[in-house]
Order: sequence, then C-alpha cells, then structure tokens
Amino acid sequence: MSSERIKAQKATLEFTLSSEDQELFKAAWQTARAHHGHTFSFYLPGMIRYGRQRGRYPAISITGNQCELLCEHCKGKLLEPMIKVKSPEALIRTSFHFAGNGAHGILLTGGADRTGMLPWELYHEAIRRVKEETSLYLSAHVGFPDSESCRFLKDAGLDQALIDAVGDERTAKGVYHLPGLRPVIKALDAIKQSGLALVPHVVAGLHYGEIGTEYGALEIISRFRPEALVIVVLTPLKGTPMSDVSTPAPLEVGRLIARARLLIPEIPISLGCERPRNRQGWLMERLAIRAGANRMAIWSKQAIEECKTLGLNLRFQATCCSLNYNDQLSAIGPENP
Repeated sequence: MSSERIKAQKATLEFTLSSEDQELFKAAWQTARAHHGHTFSFYLPGMIRYGRQRGRYPAISITGNQCELLCEHCKGKLLEPMIKVKSPEALIRTSFHFAGNGAHGILLTGGADRTGMLPWELYHEAIRRVKEETSLYLSAHVGFPDSESCRFLKDAGLDQALIDAVGDERTAKGVYHLPGLRPVIKALDAIKQSGLALVPHVVAGLHYGEIGTEYGALEIISRFRPEALVIVVLTPLKGTPMSDVSTPAPLEVGRLIARARLLIPEIPISLGCERPRNRQGWLMERLAIRAGANRMAIWSKQAIEECKTLGLNLRFQATCCSLNYNDQLSAIGPENP
C-alpha cells in the first residue's frame, strides 16, 4: 500500500463518517488521483487580500447595481462590492487600467433582466477591443444567455462562460424567478454550441439551505462536458429572503463534491469562494479535498495542512478558480493572513 493511501486512510478516521460515506469518499479520492494526479491548486480570486497578497482578477459589473431578476438568495446584493461600469467606454477604460496594473484577467458580470439575460450585445466591441489590446484573460458570469448572445461573446474573444446551474423546476422558478428549468438547459446548450469554455457553478443549499436540486444539476451538467465545475455554498445575505437560512452541513457539501467527482471524473472540480469562513467552513474545505476536489478558491491553514497530510503537492494562482493553472500566473504562495 502506498504512503499516500495510508495517509488518506488515517486522515479519514478523524471524521465520524458512516461506512457508506467512507466508501464514497474513498472512491472519489481514488478517482481524483487517477485523473488529476497528486497536485492541488489554490486560487486567490478577485482583488481579495490574503495577508500581503492580493488577487489579480477583479470583478466588473456591466449593469452597476441594477438587476431585474432579483433572485431570492441575492436580490442584487452580490453586485454591491463590485467595480461598476455603465457604458462600453467605461469598460474599456477600466479594463486597460487593470491591465496596466498587473491584473491577470477580469470577471465580467452584472444583473440580469427578467428573462435572465445580460446586455452583452452592447459590450461586444468593447470586449473585443480589451481582448485584442491587452493580455487579460476574460471570464464572464453570463446569466442565462441565448444563442445569439453566446455567439457575440465568442466572437468578441471571451475566454470562459460561467453560469449557475440548477436541477429542478421548483428552484428555477422559486429562487431564480425563471419560467422553469428549460431556460437553464437552453443556456448551457447555447454556451457549449458557441464554442465558449463552459464552467457551471452549483450553489450548495440554493433552495433555502436544502440539498436536493444540486444532484439534478450535476446530471444536467454532465451532458455538456464542461471545462471545469465550481461548487459554492449558499451564503445568507442580509436583506434577502434567505438571510436567516442555515448553510448546508460540511458533510452534505462533501458528499455533493464526491458524487460530482464520480459522475464527471476527468473534469476539474473547485470549491469556490462563496462559503462559510468559520470552523464549519474549515471542515468543509477538508472534506472537499478528501471528496476529490482538485481546486479551491482562498485557503485556510487547515486546508494547507490537510493537503500536506494527504500527500498532495500544492500550487497557487492569483485568479478565479475557474481558470486552469498556469505557471506564469503563480507568483503567490501559502502565506497566512
């Protein structure tokens, strides 16, 4: 038996897992190692500070604070801390500024209209110019776009399309205020057909803290063979209908990641930046590592120690965790705040 296998088994005993969960995590761990080796990548996204280090991937809203869809878990609150632009010219100026100050890329996002669409057609030429005249990598949370919007974005040079994926009608209607699940599936297909790199995000606990729709989302996602999968965890926000909701238990999140790993073994899986930052969050991180994730946005000392205990080789990058690791973007390390 390899030393890595022995370390993994010993580490598993630290948790009170049922025999069924032990088998699930063991299978997911072995699958991850078979397809992704013994490396684990940590990311510092946005402009988040971590000790003396800072992310180099700012988020820019192309609609300011405006959102018409007003999903139940957000109500536009997630737009508030972002950099705002309200015109294509402003996007060009802002992007050039960040490019000149060492940014690796930018994350474009914004509030959706009542159909789930963002005004990407207005920014087509601006995105094209940014892509042609800078070295910035361009990602976008694209909302729930149609085929024409995806073609616009692909033609403009967008590198990567991020989209929230849900797995049932109840969540699509009750949380996202969409007419049903069909717009989500059509948007996933439109992104894939356009040739854009597809990176779905699954929000664990999206339906008022319950875990359920996420497994349906994984089944849907698996049909489209994405470039990567990001799993984030519901963060209750003040001023939203979910402000008092409890986040899912760490073990539930770990199980979800393990099931994702077994369903799409060759796809990179990341524990994204939206998740608790407390003891529960640290346990969530450790379980995610054991469950077969091979990326994580932002790290704790506990996560670093867990990787080392399990024999994983660490690497670090100051971008969103949706990006593949690139040696040229790795000028950060495991500094503790």
